[in-house]
Amino acid sequence: MSKPMRLIRFSEDVFTHTPFLKMVLLLIVLWLLFASGLYFGEREAAGTTITSYGRALYWGVAAFSTAGIADAPLSGFSQLVGGIWIVVGSALFFGTIVATITTYFSRPLKRPARQIIDTIEYNLEQLDELSIEELDLLKETTDTLIEHMEQLKDAQFKVGD
Repeated sequence: MSKPMRLIRFSEDVFTHTPFLKMVLLLIVLWLLFASGLYFGEREAAGTTITSYGRALYWGVAAFSTAGIADAPLSGFSQLVGGIWIVVGSALFFGTIVATITTYFSRPLKRPARQIIDTIEYNLEQLDELSIEELDLLKETTDTLIEHMEQLKDAQFKVGD
């Protein structure tokens, strides 16, 4: 598979099987709301450098993504809104990264087929330790699985006719 195809497949996996898009959308909505609160809180503050909604938006990104911010809110309300945003925005920003990576790499482990196979393999490794009842149950389960697979193949064969 070529590198562009791998990148496309990786992107599709990230966007469809991880919380990335939802988390980014939540981060953007909260960023817009907190920036509005900061802007309205600073509107009347004397000597503030946050004089427009655009500057409040910039402050919102700088507040959770860097160690220091040049523009500090002056009013008590804006400081409270800004402080909450720094904590919430940082948690969402870094949480999005962690949640996306964790979900992406753990997703193949959660497939039901893989769990079934792992259970069967585990039981096969433990055959010497299983009781007669457990062996009978394992046989019944395996027989049922085989019958189910044969029915699926038959149904697929009939559809193909």
